Amino acid sequence: MNLPALNLVPIFALPFAVVPLALSEEANRSLAARLTALATPERRDPGAPADAFLFRGREDLFEQPAQPLAQLRDEMLGGLCAAVQAANLYSEAEFAELGVQIRARLLLVRPDGCVPIESASLASWRAVYCVSAPAAAAVRPDSGTLRLYETRFGSMFTDASNWRLRPPFAAGHHAWRPTPGVMAVFPGPVPHEIALNRAAGDLVLVSARARFAHPNQGTPSAW
Repeated sequence: MNLPALNLVPIFALPFAVVPLALSEEANRSLAARLTALATPERRDPGAPADAFLFRGREDLFEQPAQPLAQLRDEMLGGLCAAVQAANLYSEAEFAELGVQIRARLLLVRPDGCVPIESASLASWRAVYCVSAPAAAAVRPDSGTLRLYETRFGSMFTDASNWRLRPPFAAGHHAWRPTPGVMAVFPGPVPHEIALNRAAGDLVLVSARARFAHPNQGTPSAW
């Protein structure tokens, strides 16, 4: 059969960046100890339900005066900006003119804990940095993974012609294993969660949401 000439291209794509940060193993161990010490009832997010297996801190982590947290903020912001710039058409000079707001919180995922599915409200980007992670659970390879959920085809009629599309057209979710010293960056509206931690130790994460403003747009109102 003679097939017609065609031009088949992907038209939708989502950026996902994996960014190693310049924090040493020693710095991360010290940071993990400091963050764990902040997991107190007073520091818990008042809007989150009480959970013995998950500590969800207030979203003011980068407003704390401690130097290690200031260094973490600078590293995360630098890595986030590098990822966002790489996904955009701005020149380096144009991107430098953008204003950025970022807020962050501690997520301490204890054994048998998880972070329920959510998206970053009022933000264009989400960054998740892994400070410390336990050894992988042998019986559950997906333990403590960051899961991002595909939603574009939620209302699509599925039949024999589209249920096994080849990449990059196939619908599917994405999983990333948090690794100490490494940060994931992706669009804020993407639904995501941290899967159940089946390992023996705590998973220490810093989750941030960010948004940018062009100088001609003015500064967004404070969160």
